[in-house]
Order: sequence, then structure tokens, then C-alpha cells
Amino acid sequence: MSLTATSAVSHDERATLKLLALMGGLEGDVKISCADLAERLDASNQTASRRLQRLERAGLIDRDTVSDGQWVVLTDEGERELRAAYEEYRRIFETAPQVDLEGTVTSGMGEGRHYISLPGYQRQFEDRLGYDPFPGTLNVELRAESVRRRRAMDAVEPVPIDGWEDEERTYGPAVCHPATVETADGETYVEAHTIAPERTHHDEDQLELIAPEKLRDVLELTDGDQVIVHVGDH
Repeated sequence: MSLTATSAVSHDERATLKLLALMGGLEGDVKISCADLAERLDASNQTASRRLQRLERAGLIDRDTVSDGQWVVLTDEGERELRAAYEEYRRIFETAPQVDLEGTVTSGMGEGRHYISLPGYQRQFEDRLGYDPFPGTLNVELRAESVRRRRAMDAVEPVPIDGWEDEERTYGPAVCHPATVETADGETYVEAHTIAPERTHHDEDQLELIAPEKLRDVLELTDGDQVIVHVGDH
């Protein structure tokens, strides 16, 4: 029986189950009185007793009442419930974040082709992204809500591209994020990256992407096509 499937007990009872496990109820029987449990839960004796009764009826604990309290142990089903809760929290805190940005394919100014082909950047792309990008970028004009959502990309692990210089000038650093491009027809291209100058807030409605191949050709995109860019680990 799964609590998440049957709603056999409430969040309060689940909190009580967790407390019993912290007291050792997964390893074996622990002795506790309703008064002690009530103090730990910051609740009344009647509330503590009621929670234990509901956990027992749900098959999540076994109890043996004695004169000065009761011995309590979590059942296999009780352990499964706590593991299910653990997996939910693990997905929240350990799964790499993903930011979904919606926009329209547009034509750029052609500058991306020049900069991506520069040797100081190209060497880093091959080393840090694992590929030699097609000399050009896919330009996406973001919708208003996605411009606001773009700030959440700060939570995604970036791939830094260092600044460098040659005999003529200095080139600034950039930052890349792994990205998957999805078309309106559901076609996807996984091995792409967003690219932007480091620490810039200009043109936040413009998103540029690089990939080993020309994304327009591979995904059969033209100006005005709608795409979703999923920014996060591949």
C-alpha cells in the first residue's frame, strides 16, 4: 500500500513516521510514551496517540503497548513510504535544474560566424564542449515571459569560455549552457549550447545557440518558426 496512491494518512502522520525512524524505528523497536511523542511533535497527548493509531491502521508501524508506554517499529511498508518521500526530495535538490525558454527563430547580424571561428574561442569549444561548432548561431527571439524566466539560467551549471587576446585586440569571455532545441513538431536536437558574453544584460530577449551542425538545416527551421529551448544538462 502506498500512501501517495491511497492517501491513507496525512502529512502530519508522515512527519510522525519520520520522527519514529529518526528515533531508531527502522533498525528495531523503540520505546516511547504518548507524552514523550507529544512533546517531540509539539502536540497534545491525544494528537500523538491518534497519529500512532492511524499509522498502525495504515500498516506503516507495528505497536506493542506496555504499562509505561509502547514499543514501536516501522514496517516494510513504512520504510517504503519514507524512501518514496526521500526520492521526491532528492529530485528537488539533486536533479540538475532545467529552464524552458520559448521563442521565435530570427536572422542574426552574422557576427556569430566570425567570433565562433576565431582560434582562441574554437580551441576552448573543442576542449570544453566536446565539439567544433558550426560557424554560425541559431538566433531565437524570446517571448516576454521567457525573458523573465531566463534569469533562472543562473542555477544551471555553466561552461565558461575564457577571454583571450591576439596581436590586434582583446576578446572577452563568454558563457555557455547545455541546451536542447525542440521544434513545434516535436523534433529535438540535444547537443547544442547557448552562448552569450559573460556578465551582459543587453538584448536579453535574444538567445543564441551553437551546435556541431547547422541547426536551421538539421531541424528545417526558417524565420518565424516557434521553438522551445530546454536549458540544462543533456
